[in-house]
Amino acid sequence: MLPWETTYLLQMMRNNSANPKPKLHPRNKHQDRYDFKQLIACSPELAKFVRPNKYGDESIDFFSAQAVKELNRALLKHQYNVLKWGVPRGYLCPPIPGRADYIHYVADLLCTSNFGRLPNGKNIKCLDIGAGASCIYPIIGAIEYGWKFVGSDIDQLAIENATEIVKANAQLKGHIELRFQPNPKDIFYGILKKEECIDITICNPPFHKSPEEAEAGSARKVSNLTHKRVTNPTLNFGGQSNELWCDGGEQQFISKMIRESAKYSTTCFWFTSLIAKKTHLASAYKNLKSAGALEVKTIPMGQGNKTSRIIAWTFLDKKQQTTWKKERWK
Repeated sequence: MLPWETTYLLQMMRNNSANPKPKLHPRNKHQDRYDFKQLIACSPELAKFVRPNKYGDESIDFFSAQAVKELNRALLKHQYNVLKWGVPRGYLCPPIPGRADYIHYVADLLCTSNFGRLPNGKNIKCLDIGAGASCIYPIIGAIEYGWKFVGSDIDQLAIENATEIVKANAQLKGHIELRFQPNPKDIFYGILKKEECIDITICNPPFHKSPEEAEAGSARKVSNLTHKRVTNPTLNFGGQSNELWCDGGEQQFISKMIRESAKYSTTCFWFTSLIAKKTHLASAYKNLKSAGALEVKTIPMGQGNKTSRIIAWTFLDKKQQTTWKKERWK
């Protein structure tokens, strides 16, 4: 089993329960149970993976990589009219409802900074740090709000695959640009161009500190889900290792992001990142204070029994924010 499958499994099986999904953002299109009849009508390839679960409801085997990929493909077709989409074997295939939530919450963040008006269209430019082969965040943001995206990644194959997705779907062209990060130790350096203005950044940082920690975490999730002890789940870190772990894990990645963000204090309005572990907030707040952030927000997110949060910060003072809005958010 691949590590992303276990995470997806925990989230999506809860999503497929008898009740609507709790805590999702009100504008999230994935509030209700999956209507597999509609999804199959939209994407017939999904049909062979759908079968009754132990409750008698239609579902899929979330331990099957191909089944999960076909579900994602069907959801993107049905809800976002993305007709051609796929990821290479072994690459992250993220749960779409949670990804959509992040986009809607950062849209609200922009709204609160714009006198309650939601900025739409290509005037808004977003940087997705680690867009991955799936290109999910830029897809949802471009289609839901018409924003322009820069998607960065340190994996050349991921960039190539995401670029092909954009080329294959007419509504994404002109909205999404993919950029390869040649130095895996950098986040903004080497990606943002001189004097390039970004309205908001998003990031789902690698959580684990090492492949071994990622494997142990995956085994723990499977054991909790199946109520069976799993000590050595089948893992393939291949091309997806950088999506799962980095030196120092989530905490160190966010610390580095904060340090680098200070160098772009006047060319980006809001910096944001997911923080999976609540205990990592304290060090983030400390680093933001040291970096000189003038405003910091923590936005709670939830899906089923899973909780997370977005941390957002800006270095712009009120006068600079007003000038930014007048010049860019017309």
